[in-house]
Amino acid sequence: MARLYLPLPLAAGSELELPADTAAHARALRLQPGAPVTLFNGAGGEHPSTVSAVERRRVTVQVGPHEPVERELPVAVQLLQAVGKGERMDTAVEKATELGVTELVPVLTERTVVRLDAKRAAKRRRHWQAVAASACEQCGRNRLPAIAEPTPLAGAWAQAAPYPLRLTLDPEAAPSLGATAGGGATAVLIGPEGGLTPAELEAAERQGFRRVRSGARTLRTETAAVVALAAVGLAAGEL
Repeated sequence: MARLYLPLPLAAGSELELPADTAAHARALRLQPGAPVTLFNGAGGEHPSTVSAVERRRVTVQVGPHEPVERELPVAVQLLQAVGKGERMDTAVEKATELGVTELVPVLTERTVVRLDAKRAAKRRRHWQAVAASACEQCGRNRLPAIAEPTPLAGAWAQAAPYPLRLTLDPEAAPSLGATAGGGATAVLIGPEGGLTPAELEAAERQGFRRVRSGARTLRTETAAVVALAAVGLAAGEL
């Protein structure tokens, strides 16, 4: 069944005209009148609904009853992800959403190639939010992960403080990721393409982050995020 994210109030029994972008998506999915569609607004739960009409520029739906369905991880997980260049950050956001991350904090590190002024940072954040919404449509989540404003790494420590377990990948670390992920609320720090600097790793340790290794191979930044979040999900009993 097709799923559509609508950041609007959804009242059971009402007829709703889809916003232009969502209507275009519905037409791309070739939805026809009478077709079932699941609507969700990110606040939790979903509405099994029905397409009422499909016109050239308008698509309307009959909103069905709210069902309190959730597909979240059993623990809160924060990803502090160094902003990658090109499509790498989009991939990290998409896969982190699919793997159930609760909160994503884009961080700017010493080796981060991408440079963002305030205007560009706001634009990229909106783009990442759209990537996360699309991933939720695909994977079945009814709650969107919170995506923070891009921030220098030193400014992100306070955001990680509420998470009792804090991990960062370091290929030279002795403890393994699989043996360290503990099944509770967890913050994971992933460096950029060139990795975190020694000074940044030391700063992370002072903030309670444990260095762990993810195997004998050096992973790309977007791959490292997937591996780390999968390990946390496994420790939480989901996988």
